[in-house]
Amino acid sequence: MHASRGTQQRSAGLGLALLSAFAFGGSGVAAKPLIEAGLDPLHVVWLRVAGAALIMLPVAWRHRNLVRERPALLAGFGLFAVAGVQACYFAAISRIPVGVALLVEYLAPALVLGWVRFVQRRPVTRAAALGVVLAVGGLACVVEVWAGLSFDALGLLLALGAACCQVGYFVLSDHGGQEAKGREGREGKGGDGGSVEPPPPLGVIAYGLIVGALVLTVVARPWGMDWSLLGGTAGMNGTGVPAWVLLGWIVLIATVLAYGTGVVSVRKLSPQVAGVVACLEAVIATVLAWVLLGEHLSAPQLIGGFTVLTGAFIAQSSAPKPPSGPVAAGAGAAAAAAESELSAGRASH
Repeated sequence: MHASRGTQQRSAGLGLALLSAFAFGGSGVAAKPLIEAGLDPLHVVWLRVAGAALIMLPVAWRHRNLVRERPALLAGFGLFAVAGVQACYFAAISRIPVGVALLVEYLAPALVLGWVRFVQRRPVTRAAALGVVLAVGGLACVVEVWAGLSFDALGLLLALGAACCQVGYFVLSDHGGQEAKGREGREGKGGDGGSVEPPPPLGVIAYGLIVGALVLTVVARPWGMDWSLLGGTAGMNGTGVPAWVLLGWIVLIATVLAYGTGVVSVRKLSPQVAGVVACLEAVIATVLAWVLLGEHLSAPQLIGGFTVLTGAFIAQSSAPKPPSGPVAAGAGAAAAAAESELSAGRASH
């Protein structure tokens, strides 16, 4: 009974992770025509996050108790999972090739494995580790990392910052679920577990987007944007598309849907498995660019895409061992320590 329920949960989690990867992967295809039409990349990012935050305001109001109960989690999600990833990535591609920045950013699954193994002290499967190796290797082919390498130190550091922020996305998304599991374990042993309800994912996303929008407002300075461009058209492989349609796709699909399905999938799978499946975003982005923007795939990219798919399948086909006993307590302590560090970091700024 429990095995069947676990299989169904993993299947649902895998489906949501794939949907999230597709939604995130489509953001570049919609954003590139807007940028080519004259919008600054940071302005596109701000429109994306601020628009999604506006849509999620009713959800934020419904879960307003989270501001009092989980301030560090909300601040961390907004700073790292929303603003940090976007700002660091766009700053990186201004100094180094896009392919190199994308590859460095998607070292995040390997960093997630390190976090789970050495910080939370939870075991990771060999399949997950092998999947990471294959996915990162395949990703190098997808982005053709050998084309136009540039070793600008600051650019590489910014791309690594995007990878670290993406680790924050997976770890913070999993935070509530692991905390609930730890409490359930203590209740089962006669402890005072208390409530086992994790923070609602949509509430965390809503406040994360609000925090991210506030941070990006300072960085992007949207008051200098040419708003008239949003009333025009943008070229997509020779076809004119209304700019507001592209912006709507970025906000509704590539942000609201992408973050929502992504956070739920992490809780149903695990940070390390969901992180490897997320590597499919690069493959999806490349395929969509081929179909919609006329950017053709080369043979190495096709081979790399197959390798990424293989790595993701291997990683998700073997479930990581769940924490139990003292390990569960250790995971809960690690999560609490992470939340305390977020609070301290927020206070220091």
